[in-house]
Amino acid sequence: METILLVDDEPSILSLAKLYLERDGFRTQAVTNGLQALETIERLRPALVVLDVMLPGLDGFEVCRRLRAAGDETPILMLTARDEDIDKILGLELGADDYLTKPFNPRELTARVRAILRRLDKKPSDATLALRLADLEIDPACRTVTINQQPVHLRSQEFDLLLTLAEQPERVFTREQLLEKAWGFDFYGQTRTVDVHIAQLRRKLAASQTKIETVTGVGYKFTLRNT
Repeated sequence: METILLVDDEPSILSLAKLYLERDGFRTQAVTNGLQALETIERLRPALVVLDVMLPGLDGFEVCRRLRAAGDETPILMLTARDEDIDKILGLELGADDYLTKPFNPRELTARVRAILRRLDKKPSDATLALRLADLEIDPACRTVTINQQPVHLRSQEFDLLLTLAEQPERVFTREQLLEKAWGFDFYGQTRTVDVHIAQLRRKLAASQTKIETVTGVGYKFTLRNT
């Protein structure tokens, strides 16, 4: 049974998360501040950490930074009460795997925890042949991306999202379809995580002849730039 560490100073959040995660088959451990979180992660080695941004003393951002700086790759799902924190969590490369904004549906919390853990357990893709699209090459087996043979560093979720789009160029995906295919979510609630990841991919693919295009009112598609 996998252990999920809950880090939050709100008793009601801890109780709700504990109830739904344990109902879903997980073991849980709870702490209420950042220093306790760092100590417990080192001692307990949880499968995943649900980490609130606003903590007394050491905040969630600093906990995440310290873990990643120390080479600790424990999956982190961050909780935030402020919408503007989302770009900090995913856009500043803190190393968090995903986020939820408060208040959240506890069913979505368990769905996101399951999805993150499934991604980590996922075997290499059966589609081991590299995709070559203009100057972009994606290798599913090695999980690498290059533009004009120059490596592009993508986080795990960014890679999965790019591969999903690039495997079917010109197909328009809704945000919900991308959550299902690239994230593995079976519950759809907050979809802004797709938009933030798309924004990061666009920045990293800026030098490429390929692009991710917005289809207004629908979603996104992978295509070639007009030359």
